[in-house]
Amino acid sequence: MTSHPFEAQDKASASKAKLRPRDAASLILIDRTGSCPRVLVGKRGSKHAFMPDLYVFPGGRRDPQDRNLPFMRDLHPTVLARLAGGATDPSLAGRCRALALAALRELDEETGLVIGSLETGSSRHSRFSADLGALRYVARAITPPGNVRRFDTRFFLTFCDETGIDPGAIRDSAELQDVRWLDMHDVSGLNMPAITRTILEDVRTQMKDDPSLPFGSDGPFYFSRRGRFFRDTI
Repeated sequence: MTSHPFEAQDKASASKAKLRPRDAASLILIDRTGSCPRVLVGKRGSKHAFMPDLYVFPGGRRDPQDRNLPFMRDLHPTVLARLAGGATDPSLAGRCRALALAALRELDEETGLVIGSLETGSSRHSRFSADLGALRYVARAITPPGNVRRFDTRFFLTFCDETGIDPGAIRDSAELQDVRWLDMHDVSGLNMPAITRTILEDVRTQMKDDPSLPFGSDGPFYFSRRGRFFRDTI
């Protein structure tokens, strides 16, 4: 039987059924310098409560301090507007920007790759200035009730050649192991969450239509309601 993209990876007790999703962000980083585009993934550790031993995109929950991280270029106006659902409230814009900053912070912490600039200083994060200008907003997914963790995850995407990333500079970390570049058209050999595979398939379909993935492109929104699963558009 084909698993649904929202198939639970780890079940919680009934008391977890109403656990509120926490804001999170993930980055789909693509290397398109070769004949076949490759996507960056890593394996979550076996001690993680949520999705242990599975290959995922870099990412994690939004921390309160992410809102205050410096950035050298802001999100494309279309991306910021889509994240905010068209609202113009400055406080909401700050929260949306913090999601993108969280994605780039997690990329740095989990893989060693920096999209932005690093300056000398005593703290790595205090000297990291993110470059948000090349990020697309391509998908959103809310973990269904019944899992030990629930996240409202926004998926961003960018390309190595647009951000000055050296694909060979990746490294493992305490959060992600076996960090690697994976052929986007051959992911069958890795143990990945169903939602990760589904969103990757969505991205492949979008890139067939336009390999540049314009900033204003539509993307999927996966969520559940009253035991039913839905796919909407962000």
